[in-house]
Amino acid sequence: MDIVFNCPHCEQELAVDNSGAGSEIQCPSCGEKILIPATGAPSAPESPEGAPGVSHQSAGHSIASSAAAKVEMHLKVPVRDKPGEVLIAKPKPPLAAVVRGAGKKIRVRTFRHSQCIEAGHDKFDEKAAEFLNEVGEANLIVAHTISYTHFDVGTQKLLTDYGLMILYRG
Repeated sequence: MDIVFNCPHCEQELAVDNSGAGSEIQCPSCGEKILIPATGAPSAPESPEGAPGVSHQSAGHSIASSAAAKVEMHLKVPVRDKPGEVLIAKPKPPLAAVVRGAGKKIRVRTFRHSQCIEAGHDKFDEKAAEFLNEVGEANLIVAHTISYTHFDVGTQKLLTDYGLMILYRG
């Protein structure tokens, strides 16, 4: 059976036959002279029983006796008192766009003709005009007509209708 131990200078894991116990060798990694321990005890102190990150397996198993199986894992999660640093900054708008009011977000509002019918009266024009007056001409980007298809429950048919899509700053 081999004696598995770590070099006290460079922590390189070494394995030597039992016949070499107690003799002095040169570490193949760092070149320093080291004394082979009498048993396979690692040169680093072992952690107490039940310590996190230490595997407690049978000593007869070759993986359990290796130095790699006895390395404690110290993992830290960063804790911050304030928000983290912004890694991707939003580009600033060009000066000409700021003058026109681009500091406001671009929004979309859609009016569907079928949703503007109240108690049998068509209120599409009134609702669209009221909204456009609220937005104001300076904030209006574009107004497009749209056509769409919807299922009419009363007639059990697909109907094609129209509407208005408005892009504005607000």
